[in-house]
Amino acid sequence: MFDLDVRSRKPIYEQLVDKFKVLIINGVMKTDEQLPSVRVLAQQLTINPNTIQKAYRELESQGYIYSIKGKGSFVSETEHAVNSEKLAKVKTEFKELVSEALYLGMTAKELQNYITEIEKSIGGGEQDDSGQ
Repeated sequence: MFDLDVRSRKPIYEQLVDKFKVLIINGVMKTDEQLPSVRVLAQQLTINPNTIQKAYRELESQGYIYSIKGKGSFVSETEHAVNSEKLAKVKTEFKELVSEALYLGMTAKELQNYITEIEKSIGGGEQDDSGQ
Protein backbone atom coordinates (compact mmCIF):
# COMPACT_ATOMS: atom_id res chain seq x y z
CA MET A 1 0.00 0.00 0.00
CA PHE A 2 2.82 2.42 0.86
CA ASP A 3 6.33 2.63 -0.48
CA LEU A 4 8.34 4.60 2.07
CA ASP A 5 11.94 5.64 1.48
CA VAL A 6 13.81 5.25 4.75
CA ARG A 7 16.91 6.85 3.19
CA SER A 8 15.04 9.99 2.16
CA ARG A 9 15.70 13.29 3.91
CA LYS A 10 11.93 13.71 4.12
CA PRO A 11 10.59 12.44 7.47
CA ILE A 12 8.56 9.21 7.39
CA TYR A 13 5.44 10.91 8.76
CA GLU A 14 5.55 13.49 5.92
CA GLN A 15 5.91 10.69 3.39
CA LEU A 16 2.84 9.03 4.92
CA VAL A 17 0.88 12.29 4.81
CA ASP A 18 1.77 12.75 1.14
CA LYS A 19 0.82 9.15 0.27
CA PHE A 20 -2.56 9.44 2.01
CA LYS A 21 -3.24 12.78 0.30
CA VAL A 22 -2.56 11.25 -3.11
CA LEU A 23 -4.90 8.33 -2.34
CA ILE A 24 -7.63 10.69 -1.13
CA ILE A 25 -7.24 13.28 -3.92
CA ASN A 26 -7.27 10.59 -6.62
CA GLY A 27 -10.38 8.98 -5.16
CA VAL A 28 -8.71 5.71 -4.20
CA MET A 29 -9.87 6.31 -0.65
CA LYS A 30 -13.50 7.45 -0.54
CA THR A 31 -15.28 9.83 1.83
CA ASP A 32 -16.00 8.19 5.22
CA GLU A 33 -13.70 5.24 4.43
CA GLN A 34 -11.83 4.09 7.52
CA LEU A 35 -8.05 4.40 7.56
CA PRO A 36 -6.03 1.48 8.92
CA SER A 37 -5.61 1.62 12.69
CA VAL A 38 -2.37 3.09 13.97
CA ARG A 39 -1.32 -0.25 15.43
CA VAL A 40 -2.08 -2.28 12.27
CA LEU A 41 -0.36 0.19 9.95
CA ALA A 42 2.68 0.43 12.23
CA GLN A 43 3.00 -3.37 12.15
CA GLN A 44 2.57 -3.53 8.36
CA LEU A 45 5.15 -0.81 7.72
CA THR A 46 7.38 -1.83 10.65
CA ILE A 47 7.58 1.74 11.93
CA ASN A 48 6.85 3.37 15.27
CA PRO A 49 3.12 3.86 15.99
CA ASN A 50 3.90 7.43 17.11
CA THR A 51 4.99 8.18 13.54
CA ILE A 52 1.63 6.97 12.22
CA GLN A 53 -0.19 8.99 14.87
CA LYS A 54 1.74 12.12 13.92
CA ALA A 55 0.83 11.63 10.25
CA TYR A 56 -2.85 11.15 11.14
CA ARG A 57 -2.81 14.32 13.29
CA GLU A 58 -1.31 16.26 10.38
CA LEU A 59 -3.90 14.91 7.93
CA GLU A 60 -6.65 15.82 10.37
CA SER A 61 -5.33 19.37 10.83
CA GLN A 62 -5.28 19.78 7.04
CA GLY A 63 -8.88 18.57 6.78
CA TYR A 64 -8.26 15.32 4.91
CA ILE A 65 -9.43 13.01 7.70
CA TYR A 66 -11.46 13.12 10.88
CA SER A 67 -11.28 10.95 13.98
CA ILE A 68 -13.98 9.42 16.12
CA LYS A 69 -12.88 8.43 19.59
CA GLY A 70 -12.91 4.66 19.98
CA LYS A 71 -13.76 4.11 16.28
CA GLY A 72 -10.72 5.32 14.34
CA SER A 73 -9.87 7.78 11.58
CA PHE A 74 -11.92 8.31 8.44
CA VAL A 75 -11.58 10.18 5.15
CA SER A 76 -13.26 13.59 5.26
CA GLU A 77 -15.37 15.10 2.56
CA THR A 78 -12.39 16.81 0.93
CA GLU A 79 -13.72 18.81 -2.01
CA HIS A 80 -12.43 22.07 -0.53
CA ALA A 81 -9.12 20.66 0.70
CA VAL A 82 -8.49 18.94 -2.64
CA ASN A 83 -9.25 22.12 -4.58
CA SER A 84 -7.02 24.20 -2.32
CA GLU A 85 -4.18 21.72 -2.70
CA LYS A 86 -4.52 21.57 -6.49
CA LEU A 87 -4.83 25.36 -6.78
CA ALA A 88 -1.67 25.88 -4.72
CA LYS A 89 0.19 23.48 -7.01
CA VAL A 90 -1.15 25.18 -10.15
CA LYS A 91 -0.13 28.61 -8.82
CA THR A 92 3.40 27.38 -8.17
CA GLU A 93 3.68 25.87 -11.65
CA PHE A 94 2.11 28.99 -13.22
CA LYS A 95 4.63 31.26 -11.49
CA GLU A 96 7.49 29.14 -12.82
CA LEU A 97 6.12 29.19 -16.36
CA VAL A 98 5.41 32.93 -16.34
CA SER A 99 8.92 33.60 -15.00
CA GLU A 100 10.39 31.49 -17.80
CA ALA A 101 8.23 33.21 -20.45
CA LEU A 102 9.33 36.64 -19.20
CA TYR A 103 12.95 35.52 -19.18
CA LEU A 104 12.61 34.31 -22.78
CA GLY A 105 11.34 37.72 -23.85
CA MET A 106 7.56 37.55 -23.65
CA THR A 107 6.09 40.82 -22.39
CA ALA A 108 3.58 41.22 -19.57
CA LYS A 109 1.08 42.59 -22.11
CA GLU A 110 1.53 39.49 -24.31
CA LEU A 111 0.95 37.29 -21.27
CA GLN A 112 -2.22 39.22 -20.36
CA ASN A 113 -3.53 38.89 -23.93
CA TYR A 114 -2.75 35.18 -23.96
CA ILE A 115 -4.57 34.65 -20.66
CA THR A 116 -7.57 36.57 -22.04
CA GLU A 117 -7.58 34.34 -25.15
CA ILE A 118 -7.50 31.22 -22.99
CA GLU A 119 -10.28 32.54 -20.76
CA LYS A 120 -12.48 33.23 -23.81
CA SER A 121 -11.75 29.82 -25.33
CA ILE A 122 -12.90 28.00 -22.18
CA GLY A 123 -15.93 30.21 -21.64
CA GLY A 124 -14.52 32.38 -18.89
CA GLY A 125 -16.06 35.57 -17.50
CA GLU A 126 -17.03 38.64 -19.49
CA GLN A 127 -14.35 41.30 -19.98
CA ASP A 128 -16.76 44.19 -19.44
CA ASP A 129 -20.38 44.80 -18.46
CA SER A 130 -21.53 45.83 -21.94
CA GLY A 131 -22.01 42.20 -22.96
CA GLN A 132 -19.52 42.46 -25.86
